[in-house]
Amino acid sequence: MAKITMKTPLVEMDGDEMTRILWGMIKDELIGPFVELKTEYFDLGLKRRDETDDQITIDSAEATKRLGVAVKCATITPNDARVEEYSLKKMYKSPNGTIRSILDGTVFRAPILVKGITPHVWNWKKPITIARHAYGDVYKNTEMRIDGPGKAELVFTGSDGKERRELIHEFDGPGVIQGMHNLDRSIESFARSCFEFALSRREKLMFASKDTISKTYDGAFRDIFARIFEEEYRAKFEEAGIEYFYTLIDDAVARIMRSEGGEIWACKNYDGDVMSDMISSACGSLAMMTSILVSPSGVFEYEAAHGTVQRHYYKYLKGEETSTNPVATIFAWSGALRKRGELDNLPELMDFAGKLEKSTIDTIEAGEMTKDLALITTLDNVRALNTEDFIGAVRSRMVS
Repeated sequence: MAKITMKTPLVEMDGDEMTRILWGMIKDELIGPFVELKTEYFDLGLKRRDETDDQITIDSAEATKRLGVAVKCATITPNDARVEEYSLKKMYKSPNGTIRSILDGTVFRAPILVKGITPHVWNWKKPITIARHAYGDVYKNTEMRIDGPGKAELVFTGSDGKERRELIHEFDGPGVIQGMHNLDRSIESFARSCFEFALSRREKLMFASKDTISKTYDGAFRDIFARIFEEEYRAKFEEAGIEYFYTLIDDAVARIMRSEGGEIWACKNYDGDVMSDMISSACGSLAMMTSILVSPSGVFEYEAAHGTVQRHYYKYLKGEETSTNPVATIFAWSGALRKRGELDNLPELMDFAGKLEKSTIDTIEAGEMTKDLALITTLDNVRALNTEDFIGAVRSRMVS
């Protein structure tokens, strides 16, 4: 059969460790035989980021703004151990954080639900979507190690030269300090993205933070959401028969545990990172969650919500068999191809993306799955497959 021809390239951001291996397998076995793939390729592996002083990460984000669609592999955010392991020049910031800062917008994450994988929270019947703010907070922080006694202050110098100062802490010995920031315009984009997404899905939306403790920082998020909702979205929500409300994040956790799903939970950047991992794990596996970054200008970046699967990578390097779950990475590719097809009016590319997703889900529901799912499924006669065999089983359904 003739391959599907693409009109416009999408941005391809390669990554690290085991997910980089999965990346190649998925392209070779599940996409390349069916699609004449066009991409602008950026190697965001840690070694290449170090060689370019992380400029390649910035370049990939700028290319995404230009082309409108990107697909990203999981990447390492280095800590002290990684700096030593890879002999890095410095401890680079999260590449995801860098890309999100450039693109702005919101990350929407939702679990991939399949028959036979029952959520650990028995009353979750529908996916819970996490809307994660994509700018600032700890991902754009500034940190300092304090060696001894002294005074730490938060200082803002206005464009008119006037200073404002707030005492952070009087240190009587060693410690650490951290500075974070956010922007009203980014929070406004975040709020509008969440309201629009909720309307498109006709699902209830809640935003949660800790404004009782962080009265100014978290309070700004609360107030901006409230203002935009009242001015622009209340009537639309009432017409759609859905609601928006704000609550404390500890109350939100309790609500979600009692929910049946089918709603959207908007969180600040790091909160969304943690809560999406919690929901994906409770629904079966970290490798069973989609992640889409949507910018206010209509730019889309698709990725898996999980990390680079370091432990499996070290086994792979030793020649040992692995059973790494590639589903979220497959869905990142299918999502990007579907969006590219939508923007370029290529229904055959959109249909291919749907067939790829259906073949993946059908494989699991037929009892063929990676070990992480085989250990928790309620299906009978299950075959626990290694990574290559699982991808092969998906491929066989693609051609059948």
